[in-house]
Amino acid sequence: MPRKPIRHAVAILALALPLGAPQVFATGPGVGSAPPGESAAPTTDAGRKLKEYLEARAAFEAEQDAYWSLITQKRRSRYAKRRDHQPITLDDYVLTQPPVYNGPKRPPGAEVGPAGPRPQKIIPIVADLVKAASDYYQWTPQRPASDVEFKRAYARYAATAGLTREQAVRVYAFETGGNGTHASQSGFQGSHAISSAIGYNQLLTTNTVELLAEQGEGFVKELKQRAAMLAGPARAAMEHKISVLKKMVALACSVPDDWSQHEKIGDTPQGWALHAMVLDIDVGPMLQTHKLLTSVVFAQMKGYMRPLTAAELEMMNLTGDGTGLDMVTMPLDMREQVPTSNFFVRSGYQRNPVAIRHNTVAKLLAITDSRMDTNSNQPGARELASVFSPSQFSLRCCAAGAANSEAGDRQFVPNMNLPLPSR
Repeated sequence: MPRKPIRHAVAILALALPLGAPQVFATGPGVGSAPPGESAAPTTDAGRKLKEYLEARAAFEAEQDAYWSLITQKRRSRYAKRRDHQPITLDDYVLTQPPVYNGPKRPPGAEVGPAGPRPQKIIPIVADLVKAASDYYQWTPQRPASDVEFKRAYARYAATAGLTREQAVRVYAFETGGNGTHASQSGFQGSHAISSAIGYNQLLTTNTVELLAEQGEGFVKELKQRAAMLAGPARAAMEHKISVLKKMVALACSVPDDWSQHEKIGDTPQGWALHAMVLDIDVGPMLQTHKLLTSVVFAQMKGYMRPLTAAELEMMNLTGDGTGLDMVTMPLDMREQVPTSNFFVRSGYQRNPVAIRHNTVAKLLAITDSRMDTNSNQPGARELASVFSPSQFSLRCCAAGAANSEAGDRQFVPNMNLPLPSR
């Protein structure tokens, strides 16, 4: 499985409002260069203040460039050492926090940024996804009669595939605040949202495209097995769904298996149609499960056999498998010393106030666990836990057979292609 790039941690944004301060960094090569939209001022008191401000910002920008360049170099070095099975030490991380601007404030009246509004990316909402599915595939996702019906389908599929109740419930609690539905969208307000992230694990359009490309054939196989157990209109509806899913998988597989390529598809109306599968009672639980299960399998493929805690799994869910595993495999004493900035690109870090405030690996894991603890007591999380009963588990345990922190939960051998009973 290809390593996924660092994701910009949509779920963390739900914990705190994004930073609103405009970026006014100087972009010219020389100290005192004016940022776009700011021209050199005359040699007056106001001009002197503007010059001092621009010089301070330019120096700060140079300091930031050097810091984030070192972050990138260290990350590449860690990847190389892991490939060669060499131990990772504290020297392989940047141990200082990112620089903070402490210079003069921008003088009043100084224009910031290029003239005119910036073009904004269109973020589809659920209604857009359903319409796109109808327009492109003449199909409508099969929605549950109630959200507990979706939770039951998700719990059954997730448990059979190998996720534990602790992992599923606590990630759901963190991602949705403990009361989300299968159609909850990040930052949804009336007719707009701040992200395309939807559902129990908050899948982005790009996540859906990627999962259909990588797991789609298995999804088709499972639906065919379910269709064989149906008759009449129910079977006809399932067969139509299968034909639509095949077309969607073909589209997802039509480009290289690369995040940026999948993102391009996800940003189109036809990609929105693929994202409508997250809402479907049959395919939605598969997508939600495999979003987490791929991280579990990735960790095991890399030799990490201890069951992932929910907070560790969430780190992989948020930042991407390779980067998340970097945090997960870190010894506890190192977690106290290594800044969170080591696991983000610059722009992603600057948009995540929680990662900035809880600025070491230990602190970020602790706040994640704390939010999971609190939100797991919400009605939605308690409902998911109740339908995710250990009595439903039908697979044999791993050879280790170690119990998780919740009584009765065990870590199962992931099985991605088991047939499930028809609803």
